[in-house]
Amino acid sequence: MATVAERLGVEPARLWLGSVLALLAALIGGSLVFPRAVYDGFVWHYFWGPVQADANAAVCAIREGGTTRYLYDSAACSAAAEPVAYPGYTLVSEVGYVVVLLIALAGVVFLLQRLEIGSDRSLFFSLLPFVFFGGALRVVEDVTDAPTESVITYPLNTLLISPIIYFTVFAVTLLALLASVTLERKRVVERYTSPLVGIGCAVLVTTLAFLLWSAVVPGGPGTFYPQVLVVILAGATASAGLVWWLLERYAPAVNAGTGRIGAVVIWGHAVDGVANVVGLDWMVALGAGTNLVPKHPVNRFIVDVTASTLPASVLAITGDTWPFLVVKLVAATLVVWLFDEQIFEESPQYTILLLVAILAVGLGPGTRDMLRATFGV
Repeated sequence: MATVAERLGVEPARLWLGSVLALLAALIGGSLVFPRAVYDGFVWHYFWGPVQADANAAVCAIREGGTTRYLYDSAACSAAAEPVAYPGYTLVSEVGYVVVLLIALAGVVFLLQRLEIGSDRSLFFSLLPFVFFGGALRVVEDVTDAPTESVITYPLNTLLISPIIYFTVFAVTLLALLASVTLERKRVVERYTSPLVGIGCAVLVTTLAFLLWSAVVPGGPGTFYPQVLVVILAGATASAGLVWWLLERYAPAVNAGTGRIGAVVIWGHAVDGVANVVGLDWMVALGAGTNLVPKHPVNRFIVDVTASTLPASVLAITGDTWPFLVVKLVAATLVVWLFDEQIFEESPQYTILLLVAILAVGLGPGTRDMLRATFGV
């Protein structure tokens, strides 16, 4: 982006803003001129339709003549004409979200550079509570979507459903960051990271308190299975600790660049992996209700491949989700290996934010799955 900006004689931030506006104009213009092809067939089908279906607790949503209908029967969904949107993700939507994430990260880098913050590693750890908050906030919608009188209804509940919830959490985090920087500039605090951590912990504790209340209040939508929480956290810490010990002992160069950040990244993805293993295979064995259902294409693919490859006698003992944990640990380790000291020196703000994003795509869904299983929703 900077090289292109230099050739055009335009500031990188202005070039980024112009590119974003051009993309939005093309998307909005295409939706207005070719509504069925662009909006119904792409925007709604892969992005907004799944959110609507999820928010209305429907099996699927269909788009007919410019209107949306919700179906609550699997057979009717299978027989419906495209476009049909199901709750959850598709490969197309996940690629789209990755593109949006990278564009957003570039914009935040420009903001941090303007504010002259974020070049040290303390920002990564300061944002950690907000990653937990994002996963916990998603469970609030799961709780309020239970078969009782909903506290948060459509369309307000779309703010708590992926991918809209990412914008919700981003807005809360950005406001907290700006407020913390303001407090530092006014000399109310010595470092902006202190109030930033405080705000993150406050919103996280508030969210967890609501989830706990939903589980203990008489007639509430949730239950409470503390054994699930203990098993997931213990399993994630043990598996991540083993990987980290092996790296420190046999391949210290892998984590030489990231240091403690690398350990947190691997642990965050271990939480995601173990939460899937426990939630999809071991809920019944732990006396915590029925097993969950995988919602991400990668999860479903790994489960399907494992189930079709291993003998039934082996699956009865191991379950069919454990390869997902292995994939998460290997992928996180490879990512950590890519971040050496030179990357931190060349672009510190972008590197820190990219690591936060990498942590978030593991620990965020992992926190949601862990809390869903813990509170039985």
